[in-house]
Amino acid sequence: MDSTAEIRYEHGSRQTTFIEPESGGNANTSGSSGGMKVTLISPAFPFSGRVPMVPPVLEYLGALTLKEAPDAEVTLIDANVNEPAPEQIEADLVGISAMTATVTWAYAFSDALRGLGKKVALGGIHPTALPQEAKEHADAVVVGEAESVWRQVLNDVSRGNLKPFYHGERIPLDGLPLPLAGALKGPYHFRAVFTARGCPYRCSFCSVRKFFGDTIRYRPIDSVAEEVEKCAGKVYFNGDDNIWGGDIKRSIELFTELSRGSKKYWYGFGDLRAPQGREGENMLKAARKSGLFSVWAGWETSSSEGLKGYRASAKQGTNREEAIRRIKDHGINVTLFVVLGGRSDTRDDFNYALELSERLGVGIHPVLLTPLPGTELYDEYKPYLFREKGWDNYTGVNAVFDHPTMTAREREEAFYQTSLSLLSWKRIWKHLLDTPRGGFPMNHLLLLMEKVPMRRAMRKAYRGWCTA
Repeated sequence: MDSTAEIRYEHGSRQTTFIEPESGGNANTSGSSGGMKVTLISPAFPFSGRVPMVPPVLEYLGALTLKEAPDAEVTLIDANVNEPAPEQIEADLVGISAMTATVTWAYAFSDALRGLGKKVALGGIHPTALPQEAKEHADAVVVGEAESVWRQVLNDVSRGNLKPFYHGERIPLDGLPLPLAGALKGPYHFRAVFTARGCPYRCSFCSVRKFFGDTIRYRPIDSVAEEVEKCAGKVYFNGDDNIWGGDIKRSIELFTELSRGSKKYWYGFGDLRAPQGREGENMLKAARKSGLFSVWAGWETSSSEGLKGYRASAKQGTNREEAIRRIKDHGINVTLFVVLGGRSDTRDDFNYALELSERLGVGIHPVLLTPLPGTELYDEYKPYLFREKGWDNYTGVNAVFDHPTMTAREREEAFYQTSLSLLSWKRIWKHLLDTPRGGFPMNHLLLLMEKVPMRRAMRKAYRGWCTA
């Protein structure tokens, strides 16, 4: 049960309206009276550094529900904005989509719902990786993508014959419904759009390939353009694992089509290989024209040995520093993900993240290495995992495995000190000065919109860590 994200949504000739409840945190979409009641929940995050973005799965899975069951009454709940009490939920089916960091909350809430006699279906990346574990807390588990099985789930609920597991197939991404944009009210600044699923790279720490497959499936370009035009807002997030690293010709065609619509600004994750290719210049030019203002790329680690160890070399290309220069030359800001705290890392690797930011004039987003279930890294690190640490520690800010020379507390302290240094006002100001002038002033304003909340959230998280 996974996906990506006008005040109106039209399903065929039937128009569905949205009713905002008094609490302001939920959204109820009512079809014809007498239909089943479906409540969809995005779990609460354990870490305060959450991006103020509409949970994509809610708006999209809500639309998919109405497509498959037009008479259903659908309620959307973001537990980060308005955490409900289990006894307040009135539904024939409660669907909860969880990742590893949020599954602890999802399990507890699901257990409480089932204790009240309510039916619960769990899905998302973590239940797909560990379906038997998830089944202990749910009446049904949707394994994989929902599109091919969601109608069956809803039909089985209406017949009182819910099965324990539903195995979704990876089907073509044609004919997907537009998300229920505007149905969910909250302190959101961004909405997500996805254009493709799957990844051909084999990074050992990433669960994308295991969940979506190693063959990239693309949405029709006209469908993507329609959604961006109608639903995305002025600034949006491209939720693809790689905004340009598959079919570069298709990427250029998509960016060209997006540039024909209303002026919008967007950001997303991209590899460093595609900008170095023969069509790299044309691709970057088209991306910038379409409104791309910032790309987040996986630098991963400082050494070639480390890249090989994580099997992350393929997406780097032959000269990743040159790729960064090319991206910046086109007026696009760059932030690099750097993985820290692996079993072969030392304190010097944390210092390296600071040096890298200075040398390349880019933002750095450090992440403590986290072996997620369903990945090769999880299998490799399984003997070293701290068994006492639950899934809510798998956030990228906690040390969850043993290290030969650094304690968990030392690694977490190094992570927070590195992050706070990267988010100091001095470095934010320098990053502003290093931001490509071709994107002035919007890129600079958007950078502040990104960095200031991150700084605030990281400082809050660090204070909580210090008192834990």
